[in-house]
Amino acid sequence: MNTPAAEQQTVYFPISVDWRTPPPAYSRLSLPPRKTLFLSIALFLLTFLTCLVAGTQFAIAYSQNQAVSLQGLVRSFSLPYRHPSALLAGLPFAVTLLMILLAHELGHFFACRRHRIYASYPFFIPFPSIIGTFGAFIFIRSPFRTRRALFDVGASGPFAGFLIAFPALLYGLANSKIVPGLSDVRQFDAAFGIPLLLHAMAPLVHPGVSANDLLLNPVGRAAWAGLLATALNLLPVGQLDGGHILRSVNARAHRIVSLALPPCLVLLGFLSHSPSWYVWAAILFGLRFFPTSAVRDSTPLDSKRLFLAFLALLLLVLCFIPHPIQVAS
Repeated sequence: MNTPAAEQQTVYFPISVDWRTPPPAYSRLSLPPRKTLFLSIALFLLTFLTCLVAGTQFAIAYSQNQAVSLQGLVRSFSLPYRHPSALLAGLPFAVTLLMILLAHELGHFFACRRHRIYASYPFFIPFPSIIGTFGAFIFIRSPFRTRRALFDVGASGPFAGFLIAFPALLYGLANSKIVPGLSDVRQFDAAFGIPLLLHAMAPLVHPGVSANDLLLNPVGRAAWAGLLATALNLLPVGQLDGGHILRSVNARAHRIVSLALPPCLVLLGFLSHSPSWYVWAAILFGLRFFPTSAVRDSTPLDSKRLFLAFLALLLLVLCFIPHPIQVAS
């Protein structure tokens, strides 16, 4: 499974700040240092390049009516210096995926600005993986004052990213190819898992055709990666977005789920024969040791935010992929 490559997490890094006396309403929240903006842009450009390479391989596989080949992916990383013009085929995938990730992180960033919380610019992580990146993150450098702020910052990213991923998935479905047996790793090099949302939408676009037999075009594959990143971030544990949503609703439930979910992922890895869930369980277990700042105002969430919390849970169910990628042995 390639879930760590799609991981997209907001990192909370508290510093010593006295928030007992809130800043005046008229004071202006300063922007992050300019040098961090240059670093953010540089990482974005590097990630764009690695996503171009990955997207080129998806375009080649799509033209050949096949799932992505891992050997072909390795060969595609020689294209930047052998045939750089060939990377143009990866533009649809790279642009779509980076738009989804950027929308996710900007959702967090502007929610922080709204609640007067100091946060960094988004930082992308370039990596030569099957989707070209390990995702993106922001640093939040001041504690949350209210449960509403905790909820808004946690929920804004997944919802913003989904608003880009959903129409991209529709486009990918409309332009997908019907390839019988596509989910059989004995016939192809790899097979991609199908989220519940894709299972529900496939009959509407291609009546009578199973989602397992649909080969998404590069735009649809980028949307698929965006759905996977959304699901991982919405897991209600630790300092993930879903963890902050659950913590804003019920702090005790957040502690219980944060303890119980890693063993459940280990069981999922055993049942689905997907070793990557063991890695993800270890990551979630490690997040328990990161400090979390206390919320100053424990006023319960209003009814609108409670409804959005339910929608976030529904979004997790629709986007979750128990076995994202199977690779032929």
